[in-house]
Amino acid sequence: MTDKNKNFQTGFTFSKHIPEEVSHFDRVFGIFKDLLIHTSGDLDEAFEWLDMLDKEYDIFNEEYGLDDFIEDLKKRGYIKEEVETEDGNTGPGEGKNILTAKLEAALRDYALDQIFGKLRKSGVGNHRTNKSGVGDEKDGENRSFQFGDDLAMVNLTESIKNAQINNGITDLRLTEHDLIVEETKHKAQMSTVLMIDISHSMILYGEDRITPAKKVAMALVELIKRKYPKDSIDIIVFGNDAWPIQIKDLPYLQVGPYHTNTVAGLELAMDILRRKRNTNKQIFMITDGKPSCLKLPTGEYYMNSVGLDEKIVSECLNRAAQARKLKIPITTFMIAQDPYLRQFVKAFTAQNKGKAFLTGLSGLGQMIFEDYEKNRIKRI
Repeated sequence: MTDKNKNFQTGFTFSKHIPEEVSHFDRVFGIFKDLLIHTSGDLDEAFEWLDMLDKEYDIFNEEYGLDDFIEDLKKRGYIKEEVETEDGNTGPGEGKNILTAKLEAALRDYALDQIFGKLRKSGVGNHRTNKSGVGDEKDGENRSFQFGDDLAMVNLTESIKNAQINNGITDLRLTEHDLIVEETKHKAQMSTVLMIDISHSMILYGEDRITPAKKVAMALVELIKRKYPKDSIDIIVFGNDAWPIQIKDLPYLQVGPYHTNTVAGLELAMDILRRKRNTNKQIFMITDGKPSCLKLPTGEYYMNSVGLDEKIVSECLNRAAQARKLKIPITTFMIAQDPYLRQFVKAFTAQNKGKAFLTGLSGLGQMIFEDYEKNRIKRI
């Protein structure tokens, strides 16, 4: 048989692999997305950083410069010009460059690839437990009825057929031994609230802690949208107060001159989760500091940044216990190593029966990803 016939019969042809050349735009775009997250979506500042990096590392060349890159961003729909009118509204025109929804989505996708690796988008209900019971997706496998099985699992057609085989058609009787159960698998749903500390300490001591926190949040959002589309995730930030933010706001997130009102964050998170219908709920909290603020019934703030304040700590522990009663576990990711903070986190975790990770910034994303998947399975 000739080589030609071999190729024809197997259906394969082979040729030399030629690596795909990365375009000038794609090469710069990866750097640019990282700068945008670091600058909280400030395009002008990101362009300034690009210009500085170019002088140091020759990012651009004679064929492709910064102006060409900016023009490509516009042509591809990643940025647009918007001008503010006299009435304070904004509209298209020659004005300040802003991010489009397409670029905001690209940043989430970039964060996901950086932190969790490349994941293919999967269909609804990809996550399953090994527990069989009354589920919403049949897997096609039958077995004999066992004590404790829900009668809703009984396959009536197969059970009657079994009764005919065992007892005959003339004396048709359906007994427990004739019952056939069709296996189903639960498709777990999880409602998650991610709390992000935006107190001033998130950028203190020469360490940028808010940028990794933003990346993790964007990656987790994108992961859930792709892999677990029936799950829900809400993002809240907490400083002196706590408030929800939209997913599209994540790239622009910045710290403020705030203390850390952990109580306000927990109250808002529990309030959000109370309104969710599914039973699997959890709170992820990313913080680097101790709780240092309370809002009093009078509307005034009680603040104490020195050590651990007993009044503030007591309120935090009360909220942890409250979440436990609501069956909402709290997983705390503490980006700090101070011994007295470890003591607080230990007490907080004990009150909630939750978990705590005392971690640096490098492994934060992987920890959250792994914990998210474990929680989804075990809490059915």
